[in-house]
Amino acid sequence: MRATGVTWTGVWLVAAWTLLPGAAKAETVGEAFKKVTPSVVVIRARGTELTRSGLTSFSETGSGVLISPDGKVMTAAHVVHTMDEIHVEFLGGETVAARVIGSEPAADLSLLQLEKVPAGARPARMADSNTVQVGDSVMIVGAPYGLSYSLSTGIISARWAPNTMYRSMPLAEFFQTTATINTGNSGGPMFNMAGEVIGIVSHNISKSGGSEGLGFVVTLNTAKLLLLERKSFWSGLEMQFLPDRVADMLNLPPNATGYLVKSVAKGSPGEALGLREGTTLVPIDGQEYALGGDIVLEVLGLMAKPANVPKMRELMARLKTGEPLTVKVLRAGKILELKTAAP
Repeated sequence: MRATGVTWTGVWLVAAWTLLPGAAKAETVGEAFKKVTPSVVVIRARGTELTRSGLTSFSETGSGVLISPDGKVMTAAHVVHTMDEIHVEFLGGETVAARVIGSEPAADLSLLQLEKVPAGARPARMADSNTVQVGDSVMIVGAPYGLSYSLSTGIISARWAPNTMYRSMPLAEFFQTTATINTGNSGGPMFNMAGEVIGIVSHNISKSGGSEGLGFVVTLNTAKLLLLERKSFWSGLEMQFLPDRVADMLNLPPNATGYLVKSVAKGSPGEALGLREGTTLVPIDGQEYALGGDIVLEVLGLMAKPANVPKMRELMARLKTGEPLTVKVLRAGKILELKTAAP
């Protein structure tokens, strides 16, 4: 009888243990992967770029994540910002057209709007990325080298505050991760092990050309702030700043600074303004400049120089639909003012 009593005590202890919070069977990586894939997308975009042989067409493959039932997708700006045509592919292969509705290149983030949301697609659950700690396990789902819905896992190896990593992306707070990131992963989601999005993949650093455990992911709280909580203006432009010496060579007005228009996306405000992109790459002082197009001198009355870029973007974001967007350019030796209605 005593032995029987011990046996039943053990049974009740085991039963009670299984009911304790956190004592349930942990979800495997494979189970988590199956849950998140309906929110992950592959992005295939087409555009044009200026090369030494002239204007050429090119394709870009990246990744993204569906974040709302009405068809909003987060991705990386360098995947879509200046592209003419964007299509988004879902699990199962259904593909829908998309357009950029917000973009912040200074954090490598863009927001797309789908023409429709396929049946079976499911918005991702989003986490508070401020709770993520160095050492946490993470997974990335995307399309490295175009291989759709590939999974990689790793840990958070560091966290970098805004304006501490790259001058070209001062607004981005980054997670550094050991999870493998390759070409095609850009724009895809990083998930915690509960299947919640904690970041948007940006890029990796590599000396060999492959992944070396130095991947960088923009934190989700940065993405939510810049793309959802604030209004983000998409210009559809790629521009190149002119240093004073080069500006003098190109006969800019005295004390003026400016940006060369390198490319203009179809359907963008830049195209609506009638901005002309460069036609020839010319080496000057060891760097190539896109000449033959417009040089932007002012935007909404502000001189076009790096120190004014944040203010210019703020003013453009504040424009209401139909309000005038004005840009002053130097074109073929003449200063012109271009105007269009804000989208």
